[in-house]
Amino acid sequence: MTAVAAVDLGASGGRVVRGVVTGGEVRVEEVHRFGNGPVRRDGALHWNVSALHHEVLAGLKLAGEVASIGIDSWAVDYGLLDADGRLLGDPVCYRDSRTDGITPADGLYEVNGLQFQPFNTMFQLMAEPLLPRASQLLLIPDLLSFWLTGERGAEYTNATTTGLIDVHTGRWSDPLTRDLPAGLLPPLRHPGDPAGVFDGVPVTAVGSHDTASAVVAVPAKNERFAYISCGTWSLVGVELTTPVLTAESRAANFTNEGGVDGTIRYLRNVMGLWLLQESLRVWGVPLDGLLREAVSVTGSVFDPNDPVFLPPGDMPARIQRWCGRTMTPPEVVRSILDSLALAHRDAVLDAQRLSGREVEVVHIVGGGSRNSLLCQLTADACGLPVVAGPAEATALGNVLVQARAVGAAAGSLPDLRRLVRQSQPLRRFLPRTVKRRRTS
Repeated sequence: MTAVAAVDLGASGGRVVRGVVTGGEVRVEEVHRFGNGPVRRDGALHWNVSALHHEVLAGLKLAGEVASIGIDSWAVDYGLLDADGRLLGDPVCYRDSRTDGITPADGLYEVNGLQFQPFNTMFQLMAEPLLPRASQLLLIPDLLSFWLTGERGAEYTNATTTGLIDVHTGRWSDPLTRDLPAGLLPPLRHPGDPAGVFDGVPVTAVGSHDTASAVVAVPAKNERFAYISCGTWSLVGVELTTPVLTAESRAANFTNEGGVDGTIRYLRNVMGLWLLQESLRVWGVPLDGLLREAVSVTGSVFDPNDPVFLPPGDMPARIQRWCGRTMTPPEVVRSILDSLALAHRDAVLDAQRLSGREVEVVHIVGGGSRNSLLCQLTADACGLPVVAGPAEATALGNVLVQARAVGAAAGSLPDLRRLVRQSQPLRRFLPRTVKRRRTS
């Protein structure tokens, strides 16, 4: 039996998980959980990354004896180091308004293959006052790995979200990085590569973009699947071997991000359960009762990707203004879930049309897989069966890549996914005969 420690950091919380692969199964146990969230300071939203580091150290101590450590987190945000390796300031959160109004240059999609998101790293750097003083940039997982090991690098799957990777070569793009300070971007490393040693334990690069790790643990039986990694964001797409760079793909705002084992995560971002999280924060009430009431009420459909919903704030009020009606909390919840289900449907339909990949089943992984109403509404909207689970997909994918690196698991992605199917509880939702319109 070989145990590894997976550090899984999200925009609203983090945890350290102890994972074991043995007897044809993969099991995970959460040993430490802690909160996270941006704080407003000096006119901007920042991450308290030093506090995250402290919690990671506490969690690793609780994980006990392990053969490897791997770190994943949300994408695009970064820390800047000076020439002595000191952090110049707490990283700015991607929900900060500093990139408002930025637009992409012509021809950019053909180079990096990324959907336009104003908070992508390349656009944040255009608004970065600390850049002239910076010696090196490290994305959040790489920064924490550096603090553990003293080794610097940029894990590939997360690096592809910066907008600075050439989608054709898989390397930093010379044209897109020529105006950055020399040496700012560290050497690339890939999932499974060694990333240094902490307290005698190897640190292993995993799919450090949390969605890349989550897709590893999608329990698909063949390639004809769509996935929805559903948490703060819903990442909706298909897994490909080559990018899709057509004008139609760019217009549909689909992205080509790097996945584990050379795959392409062809997907579109949907605002996700952030809408629900912010609403619950405003109401100060638990979700379970609202979900029970939401089953039998009628909501209104809105566009969850409208930029008005991106910043923190009074989400229920924004939704009601968008819909032009006053709603009870259960009606707001139903509106969110109906709107997300339809946005999921639109993304699945577009992914099939633009990639030519046939989809027979939709896999919902992550925290959203626990939301039975959302899963059923998504099955209804897509007209396809939905397999829900595992909820711990990101941690499982992190663990599986580490386990393979240390010899506790073997094989390709289908082999790793077989371990997930054999050991994790899954639920199946069949579509009901409900006609759904596109939100666009």
